[in-house]
Amino acid sequence: MDLSNLKPAVGSIKAKKRIGRGTGSGRGGTSTRGHKGAQSRSGHSSKVGFEGGQMPLQRRVPKFGFKNINRVEYASVNLDVIQALADKFNLTAIDFDILKEHGLVSKNDLVKVLGRGEVSSKLEIKAHAFSASAQKAIESAGGSIVKL
Repeated sequence: MDLSNLKPAVGSIKAKKRIGRGTGSGRGGTSTRGHKGAQSRSGHSSKVGFEGGQMPLQRRVPKFGFKNINRVEYASVNLDVIQALADKFNLTAIDFDILKEHGLVSKNDLVKVLGRGEVSSKLEIKAHAFSASAQKAIESAGGSIVKL
């Protein structure tokens, strides 16, 4: 046996339904489209969300809330995570590349350092934003911050 004489299993291939080929086929006449109405006509296409004239879900559900298009989303990293990373890999400077390398942030994220936990070593931390408590904790431990 080789690729030139492969065949599908017997009975696994079925002929497709050929519609509109005369009354004797059982699918002639209206060609399975029913009588009259938009869907029986050629070229019919309905709008997305159209429910046959019934008030569509998008319009009958009450609207509320507000989505600020200028919102800036940050990936948050806490001080205890940074300190654990520094201890484990013996680091003195933490920047975006190190955080990305260890899977704490993604390549398109903006990083914000938050103040949960404590910093026991002198670290230089580079990030896009810092909470006030995180900045105070880093600087009181003798470290420094750099905003990207």
